[in-house]
Amino acid sequence: MKLPPYLKKGDKVAITCPAKKLSELPLDAIHLLESWGLEVVLGKTVHGAHHQFSGTDAERAADLQQFLDDESIKAIFAARGGYGTIRIIDRLDFSSLAAQPKWIVGFSDITVLHAHLQAQLNLCSLHAQMPLTIPDGSSESLKSLHAALFGETLSYSYESQTQGRNGVASGELIGGNLAIMRALSGSVSEPDYRGKILFLEDVGEYYYAVDRLLWALKRSGKLAEIAGLIIGGFTGLEDNEPPFGESVADIVLALTAEYNYPIAFDFPAGHLPDNRALILGKHVTLEVTNTHTHLQLFRGAGRSFESDSPST
Repeated sequence: MKLPPYLKKGDKVAITCPAKKLSELPLDAIHLLESWGLEVVLGKTVHGAHHQFSGTDAERAADLQQFLDDESIKAIFAARGGYGTIRIIDRLDFSSLAAQPKWIVGFSDITVLHAHLQAQLNLCSLHAQMPLTIPDGSSESLKSLHAALFGETLSYSYESQTQGRNGVASGELIGGNLAIMRALSGSVSEPDYRGKILFLEDVGEYYYAVDRLLWALKRSGKLAEIAGLIIGGFTGLEDNEPPFGESVADIVLALTAEYNYPIAFDFPAGHLPDNRALILGKHVTLEVTNTHTHLQLFRGAGRSFESDSPST
């Protein structure tokens, strides 16, 4: 897939809200981006509100569209997730982005945009900390965001607390939020799973709902088609009484028992302070051993980031 040009000092970047509204200006994020030598432009939706959204569907789409079309903007940061991107995705015209690629940055509900870019534009994008989450982001997550945007080496090696399935696999990296990936099933925004390394994370789901979502991926043939699976943060999970009785790892291993590809657990990405940047669409190599998980995303001129005990 195509990589947008990496950023350099002096570049102009935008912050917009394609989904839920902000309660206050993301000043920490603005200051961080400016400290990297970037000029920050704020969209109208950063200040906007319409019920739980940052504006009406038309307003949110128009705000994002202006930055997609503006040739001077080199990266677009979704200020936060929440819910709402799926309501505007079909209003957007991506022809300018296809002609002049730029980085789209975010996670959670922004999975809608990521998947659409991979499915329709064959374009890489960045699953990473957003302006709302930057104040609570670990130093390593922010370093990885900088590395991804500025073209430095981006690779991870960590010791998982949960035993996965050993092996080595290579392929383009796709995925994001599990519930969103399922919501895109059968739409023009659904990416091709064949031969891909699939990353999944989620927040606030019930264990039975995680089980159901993963069963849906299995029954649609998606889990049989992939080359490798990375399970990130599944945080804030809820349970019933009586309890569901299986962990996320239990569910994943049971549903993939017939397949031979490597599976990594506890990857430091998702609704976590230690939400490391992942270049979706990038060709990566995943290696899972008895003691460590390694993920090589990009070999550049800078540094790589390692963690022996990622947050989960």
